[in-house]
Amino acid sequence: MYARRTIRYQLTGGYMEQDYLQTKGRIFDIQRYSIHDGPGIRTIIFLKGCVLRCKWCCNPESQRYEIETMMRAGEEITYGRDVTVAQMLEEVEQDRMYYRKSGGGVTLSGGESLCQPDFGSALLRGLHARGIHTAMESMGCAEFSTIERFLEHLDLYLMDIKHMEPDKHKAFTGRSNELMLENAKKIATSGYDTKLIIRVPVIPTFNATPMEIRAIAQYAASLPGVGELHLLPYHQFGRDKYEGLGRPYPMGDVEPPSPQLMQELLAEVKRAGLKGQIGG
Repeated sequence: MYARRTIRYQLTGGYMEQDYLQTKGRIFDIQRYSIHDGPGIRTIIFLKGCVLRCKWCCNPESQRYEIETMMRAGEEITYGRDVTVAQMLEEVEQDRMYYRKSGGGVTLSGGESLCQPDFGSALLRGLHARGIHTAMESMGCAEFSTIERFLEHLDLYLMDIKHMEPDKHKAFTGRSNELMLENAKKIATSGYDTKLIIRVPVIPTFNATPMEIRAIAQYAASLPGVGELHLLPYHQFGRDKYEGLGRPYPMGDVEPPSPQLMQELLAEVKRAGLKGQIGG
């Protein structure tokens, strides 16, 4: 045994402890050069694990923390690999030029990033130390003490609010929404320098009506500092993944919302006094 020493070395923005760079996490995908999920050109890091089971989830391979295999086009693909913060920072550094020129950065997605608080918060810390803009897609389904660990180094929180009715929310996601709605208030009033944007997946048979979107928009407008809401129309792009994982597709033959309906719902967002857009 030997006494562990904390080694410090200089990075953009100050000094950091080397220990946390070895924090391990589990991811299932990385998308580079994305123009969604935050400003500019971004790298999206998808973390394994989620506490919800949304019927429309387009990344079912993200739900379980365990490493899984999936059959796609007759080929077996493994989803899930263990990485350290240091490895992820080395990878995203390759695209620093694109971040700088476009005002982009790195977004954590999933799954639910809050399911890996040690890794997720450490990764955001490392990104901030390098002067890289950080964003996170999240439902806010965790204790607020966990969320606070992320907020310290988070520039943009893209938070899902899926429905205002607890029972319907539970029927379609597996959990009620009280904790998430309360966390939205706490994030908005936390005092951290984190911009909060509300996002709503628009799902036929679940929330794709003017009344339901109006209720969410009015709630979002009541949150201090929140001025923007994004509507994300349902699609069937993940349907073949369920087949590859040997699971039934929960949404069956439900069709995506029409462009006309999306415009009607967008009008509800604007009536609530929010800047709205379709897509994220």
